[in-house]
Amino acid sequence: MSEAVLPEEETGQKEEKAQVCDVCMHACSLKEGETGACRARRNIEGAVRPVNYGRITSIALDPIEKKPLKRFHPGSLILSVGSFGCNLHCAFCQNHEISQHDGSSVRNYEYTPHELLEIAKRARDEDGNIGIAFTYNEPLVGYEFVRDTAKLVHEAGMLNVLVTNGEANIKILEEILPYVDAMNIDLKGYRDEIYQRLGGDLDMVKSFIKRAAKECHVEITSLIVPGYNGSSGSDGDSRTECVEDMRRQAEWIASVDRSIPLHITRYFPAFCEKMPPTDTALMKELKDTADRYLEYVYLGNV
Repeated sequence: MSEAVLPEEETGQKEEKAQVCDVCMHACSLKEGETGACRARRNIEGAVRPVNYGRITSIALDPIEKKPLKRFHPGSLILSVGSFGCNLHCAFCQNHEISQHDGSSVRNYEYTPHELLEIAKRARDEDGNIGIAFTYNEPLVGYEFVRDTAKLVHEAGMLNVLVTNGEANIKILEEILPYVDAMNIDLKGYRDEIYQRLGGDLDMVKSFIKRAAKECHVEITSLIVPGYNGSSGSDGDSRTECVEDMRRQAEWIASVDRSIPLHITRYFPAFCEKMPPTDTALMKELKDTADRYLEYVYLGNV
C-alpha cells in the first residue's frame, strides 16, 4: 500500500521556490535571501529586488569627457553617481572597490531619487551641471533606481548619461531608454572567449549597442588589456590577432553606425591584473585600423 502524501500545511513543510532574475545573462536562480552574482539583487519575500536601490558609494561633479563622452555636450560638467555591484568580474577592474563588493563591505549612503535630483539642480545652479551620469559600478544591476531617478531628471529639464557594460536584457534597456540621452558602452573584446573569461556574453552586448544606438547618443569604449584583447608581448601572431579583432570590431560598429565614436583606451595594472601597461605602438596601430571604418576614433590613457 502506497504511503499517503499530506498537503504542505499538514506536514508543516513548504517547498522553497527559487526566483529567476531576468536582468542579465546570468539568469541567477535565487532562493529566499540569496543574492545574485552581481551582489546587488536578492530574493526578498519571493521577488528579486535590488538591494543597492538608492545606496550611493560615489558622487562627484565630473567633466563629461571623463565618462568618456567626446561628442556629447563637450566642455560641460555632469554629476556622476555610483552604487555597488557588477555582473562582470574583470580582473583588471579600475573600480573594484565598489563593483566587486556588496553593501556590507563598502561604505554607502542612502539617497532617494528626489534627493539626488535636488543635488543635481544645486550643482546646475552653482556650477552649470547638465544632469546625472550613472557610472562607477555597473548601473543596470540596480536599473530601477536609474529609471526612477532619470525620469525625475528629465522632468526637471536636465540630461541623463549611462556608463554601462551593456550586459542587460533588452527588456531592461527598454525601461530606461525613454529617459537616457547618452551612453558610453564597454565593448571589452570581439571574441566570445574574452567575454567568457569575464563572465559575460558578447552577443548580449552587441544587441544592447544596436538597440541603444537607435534611441540615444552612443559612444563605445574598448580597454586594451594584454593577454585579453591586447598582445601580451612581442609575439607576432598575438599582435596580428589583436589587430584583426579590432578590424572586425570596427567593421561591426560601422555596420550599426559609422559615426559612433570609439574610445580605444590603454590599460594600466589594476585590481588582480599585474601585466605591464599596453604597448603604445600597438595602441596607435589599433587606432589606425579602426580609423578605416569609423569617423571618430580616440586614444585614451596614452
